[in-house]
Amino acid sequence: MAGWTWVAAACRGTSHERSGTRLQDAKCCFVQKGRCGQDIFVAIISDGAGSATYGGQGAALVCRTIGSQIRKHFRSSESHPEDSDIESWVDMARDKIFAVAASRKAVPRDFAATLVLAISNAQATVVAHIGDGCVVLKDKAANQWVAPTWPEHGEYASTTNFITDDPVASLTVNRVEREISALTLFSDGLERLALDFVARTPYERFFEGICRPLFGSSSLGRERGLSDQLKLYLNSSQINDRTDDDKTLVLAVTK
Repeated sequence: MAGWTWVAAACRGTSHERSGTRLQDAKCCFVQKGRCGQDIFVAIISDGAGSATYGGQGAALVCRTIGSQIRKHFRSSESHPEDSDIESWVDMARDKIFAVAASRKAVPRDFAATLVLAISNAQATVVAHIGDGCVVLKDKAANQWVAPTWPEHGEYASTTNFITDDPVASLTVNRVEREISALTLFSDGLERLALDFVARTPYERFFEGICRPLFGSSSLGRERGLSDQLKLYLNSSQINDRTDDDKTLVLAVTK
């Protein structure tokens, strides 16, 4: 059975620092033990809309609600969730946001946020997506980085879909039925560094470099020291010179 070594970090964008606004990204990552002892890696990233008054809170609600439902699912099942399960969890997150919005005399759009979700036991991976951000996997047999889904961008610059969209959220679910050796998720602040939008392929050099420390690690579970180093990297001039948005990155490799 595969074990996982993983890191996660989030960093406020320089544009948000200048304007004095909070980090709008949220994340939730954990390894869930299946009933047969299988290690299942779960990662969720949500990016609150910069134009939304409570986008960061919306992102946090998305991660917390869906994360708790995934834990509950694997307490009673060894199988990956069905599409209908994920749709139900998205509806729960929407209901939570709508209720909080009503309590604050706001509208749901004030909590607009995206969703990038990956659930993997290394042999099979489920990816769910609303809006921008992306999941990139390393196919073990082909030794190749692939993106099973792609960021959704609207007709105008800096627009995308959100979980609060009316009447329904534009949810995409993809299933990768082949063994992987690495899994990465990131918010839209890193898209231009990580993805070739002309060829619609991941930048292999970026992912090989960013995952190298994890491939070299001998430990299992979250690498807290490497997570701290990843956060420093995300806040470095090397990254900030190329993007001023919030940046969240999750990396996981199998052992």
